[in-house]
Amino acid sequence: MGAKRRQPSLSQLRAFAAVAEHLHFREAAAAIGMSQPALSGAVSALEETLGVTLLERTTRKVLLSPAGERLAVRARAVLAEVGALLEEAEAVRAPFTGALRLGVIPTVAPYLLPAVLRLVHDRYPQLDLQVHEEQTATLIDGLNTGRLDLLLLAVPLGVPGVVELPLFDEDFVLVTPPEHPLGGRAGVPREALKELNLLLLDEGHCLRDQALDICREAGRADAPVTTTAAGLATLVQLVAGGLGCTLLPRTAVTVETSRSTQLRTASFAEPAPTRRIAFARRTGAARGAEYEELAGALREALRPLPVRVLGGDD
Repeated sequence: MGAKRRQPSLSQLRAFAAVAEHLHFREAAAAIGMSQPALSGAVSALEETLGVTLLERTTRKVLLSPAGERLAVRARAVLAEVGALLEEAEAVRAPFTGALRLGVIPTVAPYLLPAVLRLVHDRYPQLDLQVHEEQTATLIDGLNTGRLDLLLLAVPLGVPGVVELPLFDEDFVLVTPPEHPLGGRAGVPREALKELNLLLLDEGHCLRDQALDICREAGRADAPVTTTAAGLATLVQLVAGGLGCTLLPRTAVTVETSRSTQLRTASFAEPAPTRRIAFARRTGAARGAEYEELAGALREALRPLPVRVLGGDD
């Protein structure tokens, strides 16, 4: 009978997966909270254990070897399964305890997080809520790789393996400078967007894509992008400065327009352009029942807001 083969450790796999993702030892070490010498040692130990060279090291950069390319996929899969095992055990032990890593898009976080945090504090005090504000693509990647547990963002996503739990629909509002002829009006037709100098968020924000979709539905063929901003607060200040108009989701209006007296709002004619906000979780998530309950509790908590709360089946 041959000698028993040595097994790689989870620490070694985690170190290798981080290097495979970042292709940089310092960045990989920072990402997983490990010192750079420890990370390098863990990867070297994994190579020795497996008997293959995983990385091609040069003075300038780190590259995956052909074997490293193949085994990085396996390492990520193993780590994801271990994460799922721990999540399952935590869910069995006690619901609404332990860590919940919630990813939120920037155009939702400032306006809904107060309600989310208040709900968790009052109703689920044993839950360790950890919030990560990121753009949609990064959030989805984090959910798929197990870095995040639950997302709060605009849908539909149309991503395989992701279940959406709709929370509410909200209208978009037109924000204008004070002297603009549409400022303060109700029942503005969507077709008015064809003639506006519309200011948008930078690429990567789903709200930018939604605004462009609304413009296309209104019959606007061009992309009205002359000035962009990284966040809604900057966007609104650009409007106050007279550079154009913008679209805000209704939950953001009170917070953002209170920053300046040089703003007016206008509402659209029915049916107004809208967006839908939802939780999103992995299909088969061990804590799926908890997330469903959390969604139901949050829907009730959001009823005072200017939104149309949805049922669980919407």
